[in-house]
Amino acid sequence: MTEHFDVVIVGAGLSGIGAAHHLQVHCPKKTFLIVEGRKALGGTWDLFRYPGIRSDSDMQTMGFSFRPWTEEKAIAEGATILSYLKETAEEYGIDRHIRYNHRVVQVRWSSEQACWTVEMESGPSRERTSCTCSFLFMCTGYYNYDKGHMPEFPGADRFRGRIVHPQQWPTDLDYAGKQVVIIGSGATAVTLVPSMAKTAAHVTMLQRSPSYIFARPGIDPFVVGLKRYLPEKVTSRLARWKNILLGMYFYRLSRTKPEKISALLIGGAQKHLGGNYDVATHFTPKYKPWDQRLCLAPDGDLFKTIREGNATIVTDSVESFTEGGIKLTSGKELSADVIVTATGLKLQLISGVEIYVDDSRVELSKTFNYKGTMFSGIPNFALTIGYTNASWTLKAELSSLYVCRLLNYMDRHGWRSAVPHLIEGSVGEQPMINLTSGYVQRAIEQLPKQGVKQPWTLHQNYPRDVIALRYGKVNDGAIRFAR
Repeated sequence: MTEHFDVVIVGAGLSGIGAAHHLQVHCPKKTFLIVEGRKALGGTWDLFRYPGIRSDSDMQTMGFSFRPWTEEKAIAEGATILSYLKETAEEYGIDRHIRYNHRVVQVRWSSEQACWTVEMESGPSRERTSCTCSFLFMCTGYYNYDKGHMPEFPGADRFRGRIVHPQQWPTDLDYAGKQVVIIGSGATAVTLVPSMAKTAAHVTMLQRSPSYIFARPGIDPFVVGLKRYLPEKVTSRLARWKNILLGMYFYRLSRTKPEKISALLIGGAQKHLGGNYDVATHFTPKYKPWDQRLCLAPDGDLFKTIREGNATIVTDSVESFTEGGIKLTSGKELSADVIVTATGLKLQLISGVEIYVDDSRVELSKTFNYKGTMFSGIPNFALTIGYTNASWTLKAELSSLYVCRLLNYMDRHGWRSAVPHLIEGSVGEQPMINLTSGYVQRAIEQLPKQGVKQPWTLHQNYPRDVIALRYGKVNDGAIRFAR
């Protein structure tokens, strides 16, 4: 017999663990299952193993609200974050609900039965198995776990050294005493440079164009000060809201006064690197702040590494790989024993899962996002999509709380299905993600849309989402309920 659950959560990363906790607390009578395609929980923090992997936002907001982050470092290493997730899953009994090596490949909604059939491949033999559920909660992240973005570099087959992508970091890579070239200017490259430079002969960061990079303390002095006088729980809550409000204020200034914030960020880089450093070439982007995500250098580690001569920034583009390195379009050549292609992610919202509603294939790109959580025309279905301008967890938890409110509302009124309904052309249309980053623009046509009117817009604003998702009407006229 096919197993049936009230809720199936797909993904045992940060979002899935949080969703499971909120279901246990707010919908205690609901049965649920977490299916995870990989052999371990942790999502991003189990997948990425490159040197220096760490959070790119503070852990006071990236940690769970129900289990505050208590470690000293606000910007934490990947291994510490993974331990935190494992401990959370164990402490709350969430790990007992996870089935590993179960990759969801197809989901089918039946209006007649008011349930989803979840088709999976399990184990190395990819044995086909399935279960059914009343509600499907996708917590699969936003990128392809199997493969990162890898441009085709001319002459790559001629290079005599090793070429590695951070998403598939080899455990046997020895770069001690070697010349390393890292291609990229995003968060991964900014993380890799100071870490690899500790043992490499020299590290060169080759960027086509600069990114905004800012320094902040790895240990938050505000939190350290509060801990002297206040209990841990109070300290965590105050630190969390301090970081939320400061982040919102900075983002707001970036959008309303971009020239001022740009000058502040570029000036900060100049201050760290000294007056003679060519910041205009290497640290002055062509875009406005927050047109793309900002890159974080905890304790200014990237600037320090450059200042000490262990790393160099080169702003140029690749003409071709050579036997001994990279030839640039300027005619210069970079010697390399190891080339790291920190060239980005491949955006993929639901891990390639095929969605059918009553035998009709659903294309997410033709749907509209509802309250940042559900999609037009897809019943009893939610997807966690975090913020682009703040910690992912903030929005992930709000999405989980909203799903719990929706499920409880449906139970109280005897509804078996809920589907966001949109009259075509009634709310306008704009891209779901408004960043100009390469990984977003490469996949923009595959993503759902958002409208220009509530509740079809993504605010990227935590307090507004708190009001809408935690306290707003569940039956707001945009959802059709059925028995």
